[in-house]
Amino acid sequence: MNSERLKLLEKYLEKDPNDPFNLYAIATEYRSSDPQKALWFYSELLDKHASYLPTYYQAATLLSGMGENHEAEEIFKRGIKLAQQQNNALTLRELQSAYNELLFED
Repeated sequence: MNSERLKLLEKYLEKDPNDPFNLYAIATEYRSSDPQKALWFYSELLDKHASYLPTYYQAATLLSGMGENHEAEEIFKRGIKLAQQQNNALTLRELQSAYNELLFED
């Protein structure tokens, strides 16, 4: 985690709390150093910015890595549905591939 970058991102979040990218970037910063905190930010995104598609892959893979496979599966499903609705073929393939890998592991 880069503390200087995190401070800057937190300032951006203060200035514009409705920009989902700010939450996403902060979650990404915390992902390796504090997965629980990253998960909190991803959950905020899923609740408040459900149409922000990049969140689904990141949140689901984080949950999977934490052994929370059922929760990861549900987020993958929601993300796949959203990617289909948004006609985002690249993200749809990424989500489906990661989801299939999760199912294969179980």
